[in-house]
Formats: sequence, structure tokens, C-alpha cells
Amino acid sequence: MNALHQHLLDSYRAAQHAEPAPPAPGTHDVAVLRAVRDHRRFEAVLAGRPTTGRLCLALRRWLNPGAC
Repeated sequence: MNALHQHLLDSYRAAQHAEPAPPAPGTHDVAVLRAVRDHRRFEAVLAGRPTTGRLCLALRRWLNPGAC
């Protein structure tokens, strides 16, 4: 059973019990990704690491190890 089948089943059950229908699959995906990003940035701040530019910094260290 995929997410669409589960959503249809849940919608049917909600209609049978006069309850509001559940949100469609994928409705809150962007909000979840933003929350994960914000949490990772928060953890980086607590650990004393830079919150942005980590990929560029890592590439700079890897390509020019003597400069760091």
C-alpha cells in the first residue's frame, strides 16, 4: 500500500465517522525540510561550528590543505 492508498483509506474512514479529512500526502514536506535545516543549524551553533558555508570551507581545506 502506498501513501495515496493510505490517504484514500483514511479519508474514507474519516468520512464514515464525520471527522475532518487528513491532509494530502506531501502537504507538509517543505515545512519538515525547513525544520530539519533549522535544527541542524541550531545544533551547529551549540557545537561552535559555522552555520553557513560549510561545504565551501570543506572544499577549500581539501583542495588547499596548507592554507588552513
